Amino acid sequence: LVSLGIMLSFLFVGDSILDIIGIKVSDFAIAGSLILFFISLEMILGIKIHKDDELATASVVPLAFPIIAGTGTLTTLLSIRAQYSLGSILIGIIINIIIVYYVLKNVQWLEKVLGVSGIAILKKIFGVIVLAIAIKLFRSHTGISISG
Repeated sequence: LVSLGIMLSFLFVGDSILDIIGIKVSDFAIAGSLILFFISLEMILGIKIHKDDELATASVVPLAFPIIAGTGTLTTLLSIRAQYSLGSILIGIIINIIIVYYVLKNVQWLEKVLGVSGIAILKKIFGVIVLAIAIKLFRSHTGISISG
């Protein structure tokens, strides 16, 4: 529910917040694409780039904000507002939250079914997908195109 609240809040007032601090949506999207890029490298290569904060300074709800509704999600929300209707985005957010809820609720069962190897394989597959999303976000906000 916290993640849902963060996503909905950012969907409706994210542009205003960025305007107040003088950041364009494209700047935020490029920053988000770089974060997604590094997260994908961690997933694909099995390396640790991000250093966690001290527990005392960590977010109150670390799972809801930095992981589920993090910079990549917020950047994507701002980016897709120009391409899709508000209703479609809201439906997407709700479906996403429902899926995340059920996955987290059943994570022990999934770990048992998939095993260590299955989880490692999924992590790498989703790492490549996140990498592709990062590149698409970067390209769409920088004007860089690759023909082929």
